[in-house]
Amino acid sequence: MVWLTGGGLVLATLMIAGLLLLVVFNGTLTFWPKKLTQITTHAGMKYLGEVSRSEAYQHDGKPAHRQLLRTANFDLFGDHFKWISRHDVARIDYPAEAWTVERQEWGLFVGFLKEVRIDGQPVSQTFAELHGPARQRFHQLKSMEKNEIGEVNRAIEELRLDLRRIELKRGKESPEYIRAVAETTKRETELQAEYAKLGAEVTRLRAEDARYTVVLAEVNGQTKEQKISEIVRAYPANHLNLLQQIGVYASRWWEFLTDEPREANTEGGVLPAIFGTVMMTLIMSLAVAPFGVVAALYLREYAKQGPLLSAVRIAVNNLAGVPSIVFGVFGLGFFCYVVGGGIDQMFFPEKLPTPTYGTGGIIWASLTLALLTVPVVIVATEEALAAVPGSMREGSYACGASKWQTIRRIVLPRAMPGVMTGLILAMARGAGEVAPLMITGVVKLAPELPVDGHAPFLHLSRSFMHLGFHIYDVGFQSPNSEAGKPMVYTTTLLLIGLIALLNLSAIYIRNRLKKRYVGAQF
Repeated sequence: MVWLTGGGLVLATLMIAGLLLLVVFNGTLTFWPKKLTQITTHAGMKYLGEVSRSEAYQHDGKPAHRQLLRTANFDLFGDHFKWISRHDVARIDYPAEAWTVERQEWGLFVGFLKEVRIDGQPVSQTFAELHGPARQRFHQLKSMEKNEIGEVNRAIEELRLDLRRIELKRGKESPEYIRAVAETTKRETELQAEYAKLGAEVTRLRAEDARYTVVLAEVNGQTKEQKISEIVRAYPANHLNLLQQIGVYASRWWEFLTDEPREANTEGGVLPAIFGTVMMTLIMSLAVAPFGVVAALYLREYAKQGPLLSAVRIAVNNLAGVPSIVFGVFGLGFFCYVVGGGIDQMFFPEKLPTPTYGTGGIIWASLTLALLTVPVVIVATEEALAAVPGSMREGSYACGASKWQTIRRIVLPRAMPGVMTGLILAMARGAGEVAPLMITGVVKLAPELPVDGHAPFLHLSRSFMHLGFHIYDVGFQSPNSEAGKPMVYTTTLLLIGLIALLNLSAIYIRNRLKKRYVGAQF
């Protein structure tokens, strides 16, 4: 039995270590720039791209090998990858002048930089000289559309809601409503003039931006004219030294951690998903901790032992085995439709029938996961309370302390490390859950963070992105799932690291509490 149990432990450890090594290996290599391989077939066809993987297969009943080449250039040929059999290959080259071009839309382009143009005419300036200013204009345009024009649209919408609020409260025939209509019309005219001014500036910047283009040519000669501002990154893949490769690798990681997704989430960054995951986990922890601890205190310290209490404990333990999607359905029906719908009726009637809280949002997803994980906190807290020696309670009572004083000053501080253990387990489970989130607030793309400069600053009613759902979406729902596989490994690595960081923070707090309250007893 010793050898059997020890072997089981070793096997489980090796499986976990193997899984982590697989994720770390593939995740860290995703952004390393690959060489471009040019393959010429016996039929005279040329293919250029990154070798994604190779495999053995049966060809005419005989073993053979083939390579999957990421040829990119989806806007020209309608596919991203091409299988090429080894027996069809006549020649393999690595052209030094081949470039990898990462674009805002249509994904990668692999080929050659034929010429740089301004106003449609070839110029002597290089691509590198024009790319920096072009990207600055791109971000300036994006900022104007998001911030300045967004603020004007927000102000116009607030005017409409204010007028609707007065209409519901006073009626259309009231003097307040008539006066508000006049003021709203005047203010809206001013805002429309400001909007037209900003729109003219955006049009000017777009016209300026369209002047600078580059002609890209694929390996067989077909060309495409591309705006320089729409190129995120371009480099000669077969002509990079080690320092330049590290530079591309670092810039891709920086983009991944600080930017929003693009190209069906298979490229770009995951900042909204990182923020949503951390924020949801923290809100869930703040919600589950007090409810779990209070419930455990009542069950252990106040409730009378008997059949009813045993039934409650059985129910709590059974809740831990309920499928998570069931909690999601409950969260949608109770939190979103009942609680959220009631909040909309009471506080946001002017926005109806468009819901504010009566639909999926980060607050309802967090509360749903709090319900999902509360049994873990209750059980762990009960065990921690039971582990406090009875002599400490008796000593407190002997000194004249009441029951609540004993619990607050003696029992709870010494049980706090066990409570933190339950909270750590709850965070670890809740941060990785996906099924309940799919129907209570998570979405495929929500580039706007639920934090801005407008009251209440933290908008808990908004939908959000989550790393777990991002992995599912990129791996199984993306139209370009093959190109999304590396991103799945990288996002998984990030999610594991994020959960580990949250858990290590909680473990650090638990150890500090042990040293402060428990000392050498444990």
